[in-house]
Amino acid sequence: MKAVAFFDVDGTLVPGISSAVHLAGHLGRADAVAEAEAAWDAGLVSARYVEELDARGWAGTSETQIREWLGVLPLVDGIAEVVEWCVDHDVIPALATLAWHPVGVYLCETFGFVDTCGPRLEVRDGIYTGIPLSSYDSEAKRDFAVRFAKERGLTLDRCVAVGDSLSDLPLFAEVGLAVAFNATERARALADVEVTGRDLRAVLPSLENWLGSQ
Repeated sequence: MKAVAFFDVDGTLVPGISSAVHLAGHLGRADAVAEAEAAWDAGLVSARYVEELDARGWAGTSETQIREWLGVLPLVDGIAEVVEWCVDHDVIPALATLAWHPVGVYLCETFGFVDTCGPRLEVRDGIYTGIPLSSYDSEAKRDFAVRFAKERGLTLDRCVAVGDSLSDLPLFAEVGLAVAFNATERARALADVEVTGRDLRAVLPSLENWLGSQ
């Protein structure tokens, strides 16, 4: 294998809204979760605070119901084609995200990403209890990428990260190619390449150029 490409979920694969807010909308808690995420982005609360607030809304909801709601999750175009390009070019496609683990699993199973990270929730008999089992912040996301690459004999300078915002910054600082896709000003400032659009395939020329230079 030549490299790993890590893709963020919220704001990158999921445009305009986070997967957490999408699911919270079905649970009648979209405003509360959106406000908590905005407070985290502003540095006012911790990732754990947001996770605990959001997780409470999942209590009593089944894994089957969450999966059904994920089936209508808004996504950018071209995800399947980008994953296919990665496979064809000996690049491992993976998710590096703060989205809930069930979201990452759904995207892995739907599009072929190899693995995902993200916080987990307690489940009993197929029903979510509303209790978060693990927490993920920006550094944990970066650390997942380090472990994932190392298990495949690679370092982060042999990896690509495609992301859009605050949670991507630690990973952007260490990978061989950081691609800001529809990104915030802070993410664009640290990225090697800026790309905008509604189709993920817009990042492929940058990936091709970088891979060809390795």
